[in-house]
Amino acid sequence: MLDVHDFRRAGGMKRLQRVARAGEDLGNAVINVPVGAPIELDLLLESVIEGVLVTGTASMVAVAECSRCLAPMEESQRIDFSELFLWDPQLPEELSEDEEPLPVVADGLIDLGPLLRDTIVIELPLAPVCAESCPGLCDICGASLAADPEHGHDQPDSRWAELKSLDLGSADDR
Repeated sequence: MLDVHDFRRAGGMKRLQRVARAGEDLGNAVINVPVGAPIELDLLLESVIEGVLVTGTASMVAVAECSRCLAPMEESQRIDFSELFLWDPQLPEELSEDEEPLPVVADGLIDLGPLLRDTIVIELPLAPVCAESCPGLCDICGASLAADPEHGHDQPDSRWAELKSLDLGSADDR
């Protein structure tokens, strides 16, 4: 929560640095920010006529499994965001059909939780990789191809299986 009681007059500006703790549901099935992990916030608050414009950067470490080799990994994330928090709530008739109301300054306080959750979850990668060159796992046996680059299986092409059953003899027999 950010206290903006003294920020009611337009034209004011304040730079803040804070450390927040990650809540639940900060991620998706493959990558997330652990509950309680620190999120470093670098914020700029600007008082405007309608409310307070909050612009900032959130820096954190997310944990994941590589989407290619399934190795556990950590990935530093830096996410930019910006949101206008209104002094007074928008009336339903002020909104178009597909528009959602902007967040509101409630009792002189701004709750950054929903903004951070929405921004972080959207910006996290859907398929994180431990390295761009990660070869992944063998699609036949699941062995790590990074641990054994020469790994392979002698798999004959199934399209030629019928020819093996034919007795064509050798070239010398003809």
